[in-house]
Amino acid sequence: MRIVIVEDNESVAKGIAYVLQDTGHAVDLIHDGAAADAFLQNDGADLVVLDINLPGMSGIDVLQNMRRRGDRRPVLLLTARSSTDERIAGLDAGADDYLVKPFEMPELEARIRALARRRATPVVDSISLGALTFDPERRQLSGPDGDIDVPRREMSVLETLTAAQGRTVSKAHLLDSVYGTGTDVEESVVEVYVSRLRKRLKPYGVGIKVQRGLGYQLQVGA
Repeated sequence: MRIVIVEDNESVAKGIAYVLQDTGHAVDLIHDGAAADAFLQNDGADLVVLDINLPGMSGIDVLQNMRRRGDRRPVLLLTARSSTDERIAGLDAGADDYLVKPFEMPELEARIRALARRRATPVVDSISLGALTFDPERRQLSGPDGDIDVPRREMSVLETLTAAQGRTVSKAHLLDSVYGTGTDVEESVVEVYVSRLRKRLKPYGVGIKVQRGLGYQLQVGA
């Protein structure tokens, strides 16, 4: 899952990012409200963690603009204030949940998991990939003999290819899915993850086809 973190305190933002990346999520970091407002109009993230007190534009304004555009993605608001009025204002603006600083990281992770389960997109219990079964909720790949251990970067690639439902996914999009937008990592690293993942899938009749100049496509019965 791709998560946008909008937080002007860079140390707090990086701390959240490290925790989420360690659990296999791609993370985009933004530290300014106006920049977040522009970014969220065209990005492909799944969930937003949004601080209320931001330079450039408040988190409430960013959230209201999202909802005016019809953007229904889950938003978890963060604030240093715990007043009832501010919580109500955030929820009335369209927030899905609210967390007061300082907070414990396990609680943040739990709230993100809960929001992910409530996403507007249809929840799929499992996806059949020939002899394999992919569970998006657990981020687990299983075969005839049980669960298959897939490293988290490769799992992010599989997750993105599976969600494309047979469509071709560009190398740039895969890189964003693994690391987040604006990463300094070279696109060529995607080739490494795809190659490793392809070897894991091949014994089960699932392949990853290269579309020259376009990207990669998951194929069942390869």
